[in-house]
Amino acid sequence: MWTSRARFFFLLPAVVWIFAFTLFPLGYSLYLAFYKVETRTEVTRIQEPLLDAAGEPVLRPDGTPRTRSVVSKEQRSIAEFVGLANFRRLWVDPQVHEAVRVTLLFVLMAVPTQLALGFLLALLFNQRIVARPVLRTAMLLPIFATPIAVAYLFFTIFYEAGGPLGWTGIPFLSDPFWALVSVAIVDVWQWTPFCFLVFLAALQGVPDELVEAARIDGASGLDILLRVLLPLLQPVVLIILLLRLAEALKLFDIPFALTGGGPGIATQSYSFLAFRTGLRFFDLGYASAMAYGLLIIVMLIVTFFFRRLRQSYG
Repeated sequence: MWTSRARFFFLLPAVVWIFAFTLFPLGYSLYLAFYKVETRTEVTRIQEPLLDAAGEPVLRPDGTPRTRSVVSKEQRSIAEFVGLANFRRLWVDPQVHEAVRVTLLFVLMAVPTQLALGFLLALLFNQRIVARPVLRTAMLLPIFATPIAVAYLFFTIFYEAGGPLGWTGIPFLSDPFWALVSVAIVDVWQWTPFCFLVFLAALQGVPDELVEAARIDGASGLDILLRVLLPLLQPVVLIILLLRLAEALKLFDIPFALTGGGPGIATQSYSFLAFRTGLRFFDLGYASAMAYGLLIIVMLIVTFFFRRLRQSYG
C-alpha cells in the first residue's frame, strides 16, 4: 500500500512545478487578455509637524508649530473588463504589423538557411573524414551556449568601431537591413548545429543496402540524394522545420541583447514588442492578448504540419 502511494509523492514536485509555472501563468494571462490593466501613481501630500533634536515641535515666533510637507507615492493597478477589445486592437495596431513583418523576414532568412546548412554538413559528416568525432563534437558546441551570451559575443564581433569585422565597412548594427541580417546570422550560427545533429542521425539510419542498390543501378550522387535520401528524410525535414519555425517565431533574446530592437524598431520582433508592451509600458492586458495571438499562430502551424505528416505517413 505504501509503495503504491509513494509514486504520487515523487510526482508531487513535477505537478506543483507545472501548476505554478505553466498552468497558472497560462490561465492568468488569458484572464488579463480580456482586461485593460493600467498602473497609476497616486500622489498624496500631508503636513507633518517639524520636530527638533529632542523630539519637540518647532514653533514659529507667533507660537504656532512649524510643519513640513511629506509627499508619498503609491502605485495601483486598475483592471477594467474590455472583452475582445485587446484582440481587435491587434488587427489595427501599426506597431504589431511592423513587428509581424520583422519576425516573418527573420524566419524567412534564418530557418531555410539553418535547414540547408545543417543538411549539407550532415551529408559531409556522414562520409569518412579525418577526426570526424572531434569535429562533430566541436560542431555541437553553439547549441549549449546561452542565447543572451551569444548575442553579446556577436555584439563585440559586429561592433563597427574597432570590432573584428569593422574593417568591412558594413553597418551591421546601425543599418536597419544589416541589423536584421545580423540577428539572423547569430541565430543561424547557434541553431544550425541542431539541424545538423538531427539530419546526421537520420542519415546514419538510412540502410546502406538502399544506397548501394541505387549505385549498382547506375544512379549518380545527385540521383541518390534526390530520389533516395530526401524522400526517406521527408518526415525528419518536416519535424525540424516545425521545431525551428515555432522557435523562430518566438524570437526575443538575440535582438534584446544584440540590437535592443533597433535601430529604431528595425529588429523589434513580435515577442520583443509584447515584452515592451507588458513590462516597459505596463499594458499587461494588451501584452497578454499579443502573447495569445502568437500562441494561436504557432498552434495552427503545428496542427497543419502534423496533419500533413499524418496524411503522408499514416
